[in-house]
Amino acid sequence: MRSPTVLISGASIAGPALAYWLNARGWRTTVVERFAELREDGQNIDVRGAGREVARRMGIEDAIRAASTGETGTEFVDATGAPLARFAAGTSDSGGATAELEILRGQLSRIIVDRTREDTEYLFGDRIVALDDSGGGTEDEGGVTVTFDRGATRTFDLVVIAEGLRSRTRSLVFPDTDAVRELDFYVAYLTIPRTDDDTDLWRWHSAGRGRSVTLRPDNLGTIRATLSFLSDVRGLDDLDRDDLVMVLRRTFADVGWAAPRVLAALDDAPLYFDAVGQARMPSWTSGRVALLGDAAYCSSPISGMSTSLALTGAYVLAGELAAHPYRTAFARYEEVMRPYVDQAQKLPPGAPRIANPRSRTGLAAMNTVLRIAGTPAAARLGGLASRWFTPPADAIDLPAYPLPPNPPA
Repeated sequence: MRSPTVLISGASIAGPALAYWLNARGWRTTVVERFAELREDGQNIDVRGAGREVARRMGIEDAIRAASTGETGTEFVDATGAPLARFAAGTSDSGGATAELEILRGQLSRIIVDRTREDTEYLFGDRIVALDDSGGGTEDEGGVTVTFDRGATRTFDLVVIAEGLRSRTRSLVFPDTDAVRELDFYVAYLTIPRTDDDTDLWRWHSAGRGRSVTLRPDNLGTIRATLSFLSDVRGLDDLDRDDLVMVLRRTFADVGWAAPRVLAALDDAPLYFDAVGQARMPSWTSGRVALLGDAAYCSSPISGMSTSLALTGAYVLAGELAAHPYRTAFARYEEVMRPYVDQAQKLPPGAPRIANPRSRTGLAAMNTVLRIAGTPAAARLGGLASRWFTPPADAIDLPAYPLPPNPPA
């Protein structure tokens, strides 16, 4: 019997994870990635709840731990760098603003890709430019004809789009769907040199007028910095680097603590700028094409859930495809994942505005709440800090999908 074939677009986390689980069931997988090589960059992400359980079932939990960023907790500071409140890293699968397992996005991607290279065909430096799913056919016949930008046209049994929030390939399948819910929040991500004054804490300064500066450790001897701000102006993420740097310097010109250091690094530091949003899709499938990960249900970095959704969604989709014909599998995928996604997309009350106050009164109120929440008494009682820093990463009854007796190593 011929092994089913699937094309997966996107080689970050969800795509290679899907390839892993389908390979284990004898499927033939191809992953296309528009970048010329696997990207080793990316900021700190956490592996929580069901996503961590999936990592265990993949056998990669120890590898993730070995590549940990070493972040020991979260500390909120004032304009001078003086601590306002400190919260230790989580000690469970899900808890803490800093999760027990923290890793750079590129390193998690590498861990998963390395476990799929023998069984998965990777096409780097190419992308899908057209999809033809009009051939019809039965469950066992037909397919999707895929036109690539550079490679030859090919046909696959199924196509899975595992790209980012603003996926271009998604628009080929759902051209009339406004998929992105904007959160009026921008984040600039930079990698800057580490200094003797840096610590292994995620340090966060809210500066008022909707602005924040953060510094986070990594395992490479550098610091991952962010400049974030609220704005209802659209299109800032389309600016070229020079214009973007000008906007950032003007926006953060009067901010204290680490802001001058981060702004000075804008001349030559690696920089990624993102308009934060969520993917809200009424359906994640159409014909023989499915959406996975951020392209389907991005919950935004604010949620602390994107990685868990990517790993869990890949596990569920592969398990359902192995157990059912694709139409049933796609329906089951939505049935299992939709409640989990809905919970993940319910951000903490007031987010992102409450953590980035615009007014002096709001900033003072937030700092007061942080000071109280950071006291030993509040820590013993749980309360506010626990509710804010523990996303619903366990809010799914993770199915058990049997593997063949001798799955690939």
